[in-house]
Amino acid sequence: MEHPNAAKQKLSNLPYTKTQSSGGCLTRAVSFTFVQDTHNYKFNKLNYSILYFKICNMKSLKLTFSILLSLFIAGAAFAQDWANTSRFKDENAKLSAPTSTENRVVFMGNSITEGWIRTHPDYFASKPYIARGISGQTTPQMLVRFRPDVINLKPALVLILAGTNDIAGNTGPSTLEMIMDNLISMTELAKANNIKVVLSSVLPAFDYPWKPGMEPAPKIVKLNEMIKKYADANKIVYLDYFSAMVDERNGLKKELSADGVHPNDAGYKIMEPLAEAAIKKALSQK
Repeated sequence: MEHPNAAKQKLSNLPYTKTQSSGGCLTRAVSFTFVQDTHNYKFNKLNYSILYFKICNMKSLKLTFSILLSLFIAGAAFAQDWANTSRFKDENAKLSAPTSTENRVVFMGNSITEGWIRTHPDYFASKPYIARGISGQTTPQMLVRFRPDVINLKPALVLILAGTNDIAGNTGPSTLEMIMDNLISMTELAKANNIKVVLSSVLPAFDYPWKPGMEPAPKIVKLNEMIKKYADANKIVYLDYFSAMVDERNGLKKELSADGVHPNDAGYKIMEPLAEAAIKKALSQK
């Protein structure tokens, strides 16, 4: 988790000085950096070396702007698929329609869901479960990709685990009300397409390693209260991971995580039977 899956561009504003050449050309140092986030706090950085241009005449000036424009376009290309809707495009295309007896379940989420299938692939392989978690994602990004990654797969049920990255501010400031709006929108989209819903609690977290000082613990407690209240009022199954995994600081128990946010093998083993019970309950609802 959990960094925003978005481009950050910076163009330095370095001073220029006159050279000692007889032409009196101007030399300017220009730097351009593009950063694309991946999972587990790792970054792919395309660091364009500092380019020095001698602006001696109109021709070299045009060349300077052409190069700069190309660099900006290259960086912007990475940011166009803000919600990463292409991430599962090929996998989704290979999926056949569910059979009449298949209770397909899509797990929609962030790096906790993505890490789940990496850590316990057998849990998904032995059941009609499909993991659609993308590291670092916030609820607005999930809402954008909800149709290709959930609705179009025609599941019987979607299990949504989301919200912690919003609290971290991965795609900008977000209130708890904004998070709930997006969770409600995903729920309403699912119900409109005859897909049952399980709304999961956000897992406890005392602090975020990638963004320390955000004090997420009390916000997560409040958000979970809001999710449960909405779920109860609308007869939606609420999946409470939080209570089974929280410590005395309202953080994630040390034995269940290496970084205080992402479950380890022991953490997922606690989550799995809870998820199974919630799925069974939701599928049995009329």
